[in-house]
Amino acid sequence: MRNFNEWLKTFRHSIAGYNYYINFDKVYAGVEKYKVEFNILNSLIGSKKIEDDFEKIIMKYPETLKCIPLLLAVRKSEIFAMDDDGEFYFNFDKRNYDIEYYKMFMRKTGLFDLISNHIINNLIDYALGVETGLDSNGRKNRGGHLMEDLVERYINSTGVEYYKEMFLRDIESKFAINLSALSNNGKASKRFDFVVKTENNIYAIETNFYSGGGGGSKLNETARSYKMLATEAKDIKDFVFVWITDGTSWKTAKGNLEETFDVLDTMYNIKDLENGILYKLFI
Repeated sequence: MRNFNEWLKTFRHSIAGYNYYINFDKVYAGVEKYKVEFNILNSLIGSKKIEDDFEKIIMKYPETLKCIPLLLAVRKSEIFAMDDDGEFYFNFDKRNYDIEYYKMFMRKTGLFDLISNHIINNLIDYALGVETGLDSNGRKNRGGHLMEDLVERYINSTGVEYYKEMFLRDIESKFAINLSALSNNGKASKRFDFVVKTENNIYAIETNFYSGGGGGSKLNETARSYKMLATEAKDIKDFVFVWITDGTSWKTAKGNLEETFDVLDTMYNIKDLENGILYKLFI
């Protein structure tokens, strides 16, 4: 008989690897594609007549416009701006306004001041900093996949047949199994992170990791929904619902988590994976 409180004590604060914080390959690639354009614009650094010099560059090298959005930490090629002088939708891939308006854009956004007053010494170095900042915003997306990637490594190590991100209807079609009890007779669309097929069972697996503080209401709802799923799945022959979760945020919602723990025998955390629970389950 497992003890919930002892099990909860083994939850991790984080599962972030070294490449979680910044994807430098992506940062370098984002700047490299504009390297020539940035080097051309570097000639504007410290210019005393930056508006005239900017116009000359754009007229001679119109492709340099396309790197301007990155200087403002914008990945799109079109930028909207408005003030008392009107509304403008600047296209930096293909110039859609007279050069005077692009000069106005550079002036009002502060880019002319940034470049001409030696606040920066090299646009490539500056762009690397911008890309690094932009990439840090991607941590949330990377974090969402960390647990899935971790669980997949353990599933893969067992050598079983498995599939990623399968909807209920696809599971029913592929394995000729009736899962209407989980979908409210086809009215609800549910997707599982992994589906494992062994000789005896089909295992539908959900994974998540919650770190940091707060999040109690969301976690409570997650625990309640998986408790319901576990209850509905119990009567389906040759079908097993598995929930693999972790993260110290669960301590803010331990009541609902324990309720699910009490009704779902196949509820595991990372420590369970390390102890070989998937081999015991599948093999």
